[in-house]
Order: sequence, then structure tokens, then C-alpha cells
Amino acid sequence: MCRNIKTLFNFEPPVTDAEIRAAAVQFVRKVSGFAKPSKTNEAAFLAAVEEIAAVSRNLLAALETNAPPKNRAEDAARARARATQRFPR
Repeated sequence: MCRNIKTLFNFEPPVTDAEIRAAAVQFVRKVSGFAKPSKTNEAAFLAAVEEIAAVSRNLLAALETNAPPKNRAEDAARARARATQRFPR
């Protein structure tokens, strides 16, 4: 699916609305095939983003886990290290 959509659940600090919306935009872009919709499709595109963001917020609020929260900085550092190993410059 979309490599740009990041896991949002069980992180410290908790996910922000901006991160949820960014993931929703990436999802709608992938599904629609539009990076930026035409003026004709813009309203439908933005409505889909808002609906998906709302559903995602509800999902994240309903999920439960016994695992300790992951640290965002450590997770990002691991991802950068993997990327550097996979794509050396």
C-alpha cells in the first residue's frame, strides 16, 4: 500500500490531528490516483480526506494495548538507519 502512511497508534507523545490528516491525505491520494485533484474533483477529494481522518481518529481512540508506548524519536532514528542501509549514497 502507501509507504508514506506511518503507524499512528501507541506512540509517546500521542498522535496529533495534523498527523492523522496527513495520513488521510496520503490514503486518498493513493486510492484516487491524484496527487492534487482538479477543481472539479477537489470537493470530493477534501470530503474524503475529512471522513477518513474522522474514522481514523475514532479507530485510534478505540484501540487498546498492554504494550508500552513506542518512542517517536527512537522509531524515526531506526527508520533513518534502515533507509541509509537500504539506499546508501
